[in-house]
Amino acid sequence: MTASQLQPVIVSRELRHHYGEGELRSEILHGLNFEVHAGEVTLLVGPSGSGKSTLLTLVGALRSVEEGSLQVLGQELKGASERQRVAIRRRIGFIFQSHNLVSSLTVLQNVQLLLQLSEPNPQLREARACDLLEAVGLSHRLNHYPEELSGGQRQRVAIARALAPQPELILADEPTASLDSQSGQDVVELLGELCRSRGSAVLLVTHDLRLLKEADRIWQIEDGKVEPWQQTP
Repeated sequence: MTASQLQPVIVSRELRHHYGEGELRSEILHGLNFEVHAGEVTLLVGPSGSGKSTLLTLVGALRSVEEGSLQVLGQELKGASERQRVAIRRRIGFIFQSHNLVSSLTVLQNVQLLLQLSEPNPQLREARACDLLEAVGLSHRLNHYPEELSGGQRQRVAIARALAPQPELILADEPTASLDSQSGQDVVELLGELCRSRGSAVLLVTHDLRLLKEADRIWQIEDGKVEPWQQTP
């Protein structure tokens, strides 16, 4: 393990979040303490309504941190300005339950799309996109459109697209929910292999316990509290 991998890319200390005000105030995250490290696939498991997606939006700098401390890629998000949050988001890759591919663009164009801000050279954009699509096993589908792909293939494109800007952190929200068991495991295994080889961290939110074997570290969230995963007998 390298020195960089010993440094956590996410550090949460007494993180709290609520919805509503006054009598309608409801706290959904109750003082969370956890870490995520580079080069690891970390699963966050828990039932629907447990606060998984809320936590992911906080880590992804998509909403403001209200109470506690949340450091992501060395940036404290409590009190962070919008400019600071935008800067953090540019260092994060996002993968969602729905692949969110642009239906009018080919597989290759979908991956290139995310590179337009970071790589001005069109030849280099295409070369990087092709390399990533080869890595996810879709080099034979470059000129196909999303509707011509299976669900598993679409998520592979989504993985390639998320990795295109070379993010330091990947946040994945139920990326296997619409896939069958084998396709889901294949997608997570592939994501883990690609991110470990690049030293990136993955925080994957799921309620699918079949994915546990693909993780380096597992946290369980329930009733707004997080703790290390403990397998029930």
